[in-house]
Amino acid sequence: MNLYEELCSITGAKHVLQNEPMSGHTTFRIGGPADFFVMPSDTEEIRQIAALCRRESVPYYVVGNGSNLLVGDRGYRGVIVQVFKNMNHISVDNGKICAQAGALLSKVAAAAYEAGLTGLEFASGIPGTLGGAVRMNAGAYGGEMKQVLESAEVLTPEGEVLAIPEKEMKMGYRTSIVSRMDYIVLGATLALEPGDKQEIRARMDELKEKRVAKQPLEYGSAGSTFKRPEGYFAGKLIEDAGLRGFRVGNAQVSEKHCGFVINRGGATAAEVVELMDEVVRRVEETSGVRLEPEVKRIGEF
Repeated sequence: MNLYEELCSITGAKHVLQNEPMSGHTTFRIGGPADFFVMPSDTEEIRQIAALCRRESVPYYVVGNGSNLLVGDRGYRGVIVQVFKNMNHISVDNGKICAQAGALLSKVAAAAYEAGLTGLEFASGIPGTLGGAVRMNAGAYGGEMKQVLESAEVLTPEGEVLAIPEKEMKMGYRTSIVSRMDYIVLGATLALEPGDKQEIRARMDELKEKRVAKQPLEYGSAGSTFKRPEGYFAGKLIEDAGLRGFRVGNAQVSEKHCGFVINRGGATAAEVVELMDEVVRRVEETSGVRLEPEVKRIGEF
């Protein structure tokens, strides 16, 4: 069998797409075609896909909602494994939430609210999936995943399923043992506290208003484009460098929030990269601080 046939034998043909444009699977709305785009439904399918790719020396990359991702204009040579809508179950029991990696973080936060559980309000507007949030220790407005994570279930490159308690996850600023060891998050258990539903809703609404007021939600983007340098804010450094509204083609530093690079419509990955490189150069020139991208880049540019 060829690779396509083998992937179909694992997930079923309807869950395997060929030459699939990645612009439809990233919040940037940018990206050329992936050779294969596979949507597994359970752990065993993910294990078999990863094993097949390793055996055949085919690159593979796991995505969720594509919210922190820039895919090259020439696409991705290999297999994109999307852990998203086919693996998004959420359950709540006795103050704990168990959810599969493909569950949207906003949906997990909504489930916490419905159960009267507090601690996850900060995540209600984050556009990514639980798997990505655990992998990068996502955070906002003073909260981060390490504060609520009890344990994560992961798949190792060798095909072993591990349950890792939070204290062994080595979670730091936008990092964890998952990213360091190239594990695949399968699901997680979050431990929350009982709270007042009205107060939880009020906090969620407050944070939503802040996002709408300060972030360019009407445009495609990958969220915060650069990591926060220690002792600084990336957006402030970019603004101070005179780059508010700076454009390369249809890629632009947001006029609303300089920490975001936005797709004004039809932007290419090449334009985004050129813009980011110029931002890094100008910020270092004006402040002496070298910005590091938070957005992950994959594929051929």
